[in-house]
Amino acid sequence: MWSMGAFSIATTSFERKRSEHISETRINDRIRVPEVRLVGPNGEQVGIVAIRKALDLAREADLDLVEVAPQAKPPVAKLMDYGKFKYESAQKAREARKNQANTALKEIRFRLKIDEHDYETKKGHVTRFLAGGDKVKVMIMFRGREQSRPEMGIKLLNRLAEDVSDLGTVESSPRVDGRNMVMVIAPHKSKSDAKAEARKASSDAKGNVAEVKSRRDRVAAEKHAAPDA
Repeated sequence: MWSMGAFSIATTSFERKRSEHISETRINDRIRVPEVRLVGPNGEQVGIVAIRKALDLAREADLDLVEVAPQAKPPVAKLMDYGKFKYESAQKAREARKNQANTALKEIRFRLKIDEHDYETKKGHVTRFLAGGDKVKVMIMFRGREQSRPEMGIKLLNRLAEDVSDLGTVESSPRVDGRNMVMVIAPHKSKSDAKAEARKASSDAKGNVAEVKSRRDRVAAEKHAAPDA
């Protein structure tokens, strides 16, 4: 039967292991190695130093010693403001998740024997989707003997990719999917950037309209105020 002292020791050990499991990044006194390859706060290479010296340098600079490459021999540690680093990392991760969640996968279908007018119409849809920050899944549907001419499908998809290359890039190259051929084009701009640009364009347009109206009103007022000839 455990004594209270043994139970306390066991609990402390458990909590320490649990804490180390939750926080994968080791910092300051939790870095249990004799020496580290130290990197300064501005990315400068300090060299291999004893862990005690590295901790002293961190305290002198009012920074944290953070293990950034634990698998290296010796491990690499950097002097940084760990709280600020965690906050900025969380912000970037949140923004990445937001962009990923907001990005939709639009789908446009082509026939292999498409006339020029229909091609331009569908290309316009692809352009609009990419400009809005969305990915586009382009699908060519083969009919009958058309399945024996996959090179024609590749040629059409490559033409489309070239035509919209200023807005997006091929994320998934043309591939056969059953009776269809599929290609995915990803936008150069994120969804949030596309929305921001759209808002700015709308604001600029409203400003231009207001300026023209103001100029027109001013001219009308000057004419009204002018004395009769």
